[in-house]
Amino acid sequence: MDYLQPTIGLFALLALGAVFSENIKSIKIRYVVTGVLIQFILAILLTKVELISSFFNILSDGVMVLKAANDYGTGFVFGYLADGAPNAPFDINNPAGTFIFAFGGLTLVILMSAISALLWYWRVIPILVNAISVLFKRPLNVGGPIGLGATANIFLGQVEAPLLIRPYLSAMTRHELLVIMTAGMSTIAGSVMVVYTTMLAPIYGPGLIGHFLSASLISVPAAIMFANMMIPSETKTEFPEDKSEELYSGTMDAITQGTKNGLDMFLNIAAMLIVVMALVFLLNSILSLLPNFNGSPVTLELILGYIFIPLAWFMGIPWNEAFMAGQLLGIKTALNEFVAYLYLSDAEAYPLGEKSRLIMLYALCGFANFSSVGILLSGLSAMVPERRMDLISISGKALWAALLASCLTGFMVGIL
Repeated sequence: MDYLQPTIGLFALLALGAVFSENIKSIKIRYVVTGVLIQFILAILLTKVELISSFFNILSDGVMVLKAANDYGTGFVFGYLADGAPNAPFDINNPAGTFIFAFGGLTLVILMSAISALLWYWRVIPILVNAISVLFKRPLNVGGPIGLGATANIFLGQVEAPLLIRPYLSAMTRHELLVIMTAGMSTIAGSVMVVYTTMLAPIYGPGLIGHFLSASLISVPAAIMFANMMIPSETKTEFPEDKSEELYSGTMDAITQGTKNGLDMFLNIAAMLIVVMALVFLLNSILSLLPNFNGSPVTLELILGYIFIPLAWFMGIPWNEAFMAGQLLGIKTALNEFVAYLYLSDAEAYPLGEKSRLIMLYALCGFANFSSVGILLSGLSAMVPERRMDLISISGKALWAALLASCLTGFMVGIL
């Protein structure tokens, strides 16, 4: 079974992408094989090479410094409500119970958004993006703008990354728009990586930021590959020079705009978490009126768990843990990855084995959910309103392709 399960799983995940192809006969097998090979090689380099692992451990120390800096700034504004603030006006008997997620973790989004914008203006992130995009352009048959836009999702959000290639969006084919949407939903932004790192560090230990960076990087070739399968096309949009539109006019503009965008993200995430968790509670209250199923109350998690059991098993999760993993995949897709990671952090409710927990850490690392479809559609439609109907027509394929890309990333880490 150690060999049979991954063999079946790989072909099943690829087949689940092929069956939704608009022209299955036009799928280029060489691009599929190349995409899988690139993923596998990246997974080996990022998870098995000691030098890279050591770099990620150093990066984790940097994340803790960022966390301390954020706590200092949050404490100045909100006082003892900040995480680790020493000036609480009362005795604390249970330090774990004083953690307020909005002030202790979520404010990191604002700080990281400002730092990301600053690094972009200083050309640090663009140099990395252009260097990494070379890995995908020729092997996976995508043009310069697509390579740049897809790779930028490793560091930027799903709406910010397309801004870099906004002048070229109107001329892109449906296939290229699908690549942009799929890459955006199969990765997570650098600004939320730090939040997830601080949230899950007690379970996974040091080096967690490296896992999130690796997951986003490994998912990019998978996203392009699945998009190539669903809408096969040889047409490529190119630009004469690999240069993108300037997002900021200066250092202070980058900090200002980054902070503003971070505040928007902070408010959106906080509001979405309140509404989503409340809706889950209400839906489970309604479902509780139904008779028990196999001795358990009917809940949203129960339903989603059964739907996604096969997908979890294809990734390499043992059958006895596939139901729990299926629940997490379903929660990520129906709600968002933030809620799924909150569930994953509850080791008592989801007692997954070490291998399964690592696979799920990678498989959940993406914006592939229904709310992200709405965010992408609204953001891209504002950039290219004349392509709105094309964007709507491919949105379902983009969601499915992004989910499969993240699952294939989890699969690759699992077999290693």
